[in-house]
Amino acid sequence: MNFCSHCGHSVRFAIPEGDDRGRFLCDACGTVHYQNPRIVAGTLPVSDGRVLLCRRAIAPRLGYWTLPAGFMENGETTSEAAARETREEACAEVDLRGLYTMISLPHIDQVYMIFRGDLRGDYAPGPESLEVALFSEAEIPWHELAFPTIERTLRHYFDDRLNDDYPLHVSDITAEDRERYLGSA
Repeated sequence: MNFCSHCGHSVRFAIPEGDDRGRFLCDACGTVHYQNPRIVAGTLPVSDGRVLLCRRAIAPRLGYWTLPAGFMENGETTSEAAARETREEACAEVDLRGLYTMISLPHIDQVYMIFRGDLRGDYAPGPESLEVALFSEAEIPWHELAFPTIERTLRHYFDDRLNDDYPLHVSDITAEDRERYLGSA
């Protein structure tokens, strides 16, 4: 950031008084520009025990499989964002069954919030998907999954399905975890 979005003056990077981390500060108008994590909201759509995945038509990870998910918009709830992303990426509707995984990725300033959902009706590729398909556990393209958050969510689901108990899973993925994952993909 070079200029204040409030007044247009140049900004400097420093730790504001009473804070514990660097922020962009505008000395002209006094604005502190906070930069906060972005929320990625999505669904784990299920139909007859199979999971709906989308093959990405966009970077990053073009051509790899993912759950329908994307960045939350202002004015949305997390569940609204998850349902919207499912409509956009898979042309699908889901009945949400609650938050299932919340995964923090501090190295890229993101928090993934994936909701379990029952797939309702048809599905088709949206503009950000090359194709969409339902997969049983044995059919999941494990080595072609786009992100470690997706693999972690799917593994939780298939483990939890054995007991028909789906608790909220909260975890972190670090830069080192991501590098190990991408190195094995």
